[in-house]
Amino acid sequence: MPTPTGKLKQRPKRLSGLWTLVLPFYLPALMITLGNGLLVPILPLYATSFEIGYGLIGLILAGEGLGTLVADVPTGMLQRRFGNKQVMMMGMALTMVSVTLLFISQSVWVVFLLRLVAGFGRAMYTVSAHVYITDNVKLEQRGKAISMYGGTHRLGGFLGPAVGGIVAILLGLRFGFLFCGAVTAVGVLCVALYTRNRAEDSDAASDSHGHQLPVLTVLQSNYRVLASAGTAQVFAQMIRAGRTVIIPLFAAEMLGLAVDQIGLIVSLSVAVDFSLFVVAGWLMDRFGRKFAIVPCFAIQALGMALIPLTSTFGGLLFAALMIGVGNGLGAGSMMTLGSDLSPIQSRGEFLGLWRLIGDLGHTGAPLVVGAIADILVLSSAVWVIAGSGLAAASIFLFFVPETLKRKHPVVAPS
Repeated sequence: MPTPTGKLKQRPKRLSGLWTLVLPFYLPALMITLGNGLLVPILPLYATSFEIGYGLIGLILAGEGLGTLVADVPTGMLQRRFGNKQVMMMGMALTMVSVTLLFISQSVWVVFLLRLVAGFGRAMYTVSAHVYITDNVKLEQRGKAISMYGGTHRLGGFLGPAVGGIVAILLGLRFGFLFCGAVTAVGVLCVALYTRNRAEDSDAASDSHGHQLPVLTVLQSNYRVLASAGTAQVFAQMIRAGRTVIIPLFAAEMLGLAVDQIGLIVSLSVAVDFSLFVVAGWLMDRFGRKFAIVPCFAIQALGMALIPLTSTFGGLLFAALMIGVGNGLGAGSMMTLGSDLSPIQSRGEFLGLWRLIGDLGHTGAPLVVGAIADILVLSSAVWVIAGSGLAAASIFLFFVPETLKRKHPVVAPS
């Protein structure tokens, strides 16, 4: 309808071309993931320097994950109130400050509190980033856009530990935290300079303005899809997280492989995984989400099931490479599916719930592996994690609808 000035109100345009997301989205994502990767070799050794038991060490290492679980759903509401850009910046800033303060921390409880705060920051960034890319990318390009986001995570996770180890050797463990803080600060600067606010730019935000829904209402309205796709996502994240625990443990305890051999297996698996994120995006946008999701977890389940049958370095390497192929085919798939399923009027709240469900599976996998391995044997835990991958593939195949519907696009014309 005409505005008071007599001019027609123009609907805001979405970002045109994925290259426009490099500075406002992909580079900050790479920086925060690289920063997290830097901590992988540093944080466990830093925790042991306090001369505490394994229980407290485990609590410190789990601190970020616990903080993320607590903050996932509140972030979904927070980003609607303040906008994506502001919450992304707040989340990255919290992460930057909390990691930097580890440099001067002298108490194990202060360290745990800082890791908890880092988890809050991680949730604030990831949920807001998920809403941002959902709002600013068309349905037909969403698979490519989000798989590239998954690619930045894999690249940061691949480079970060190596860089963190070098920094720790040259400067000391605590200086690694300063370096991590500086890397994250680059991401904050990119968001501040280049990221546009969701509330100003997205059609979805314009359409949903003034229609905020309580989280319980969102849960009640979407319980069917959260029950099916959400359950599948729990199993999916379990096999993804479980592989990082099972492969090193099986290699060391069952096969007696040396640390360098274990590192080579993990690195090659990650390299194969990273090489396929472009293929994953192409599959999702060309043929449909299920064409990437179902093979992703079916192949991972098969590779995991082969692990107890291996008895040599080569056999475990083959299984690990198969798992890497499977995981690579699903790069960004859970985020893409969550974006497709999210209702416009309550996107932030829905994606906060979606993220919480996935984080529960990711956090629970190491606990499941440890509990079953203690009660039975490690091989039994491997079979359970393999079964979770098969369950994920089956539920996605039979009970979750295909969300790429070209005949009925949900995006506004540009």
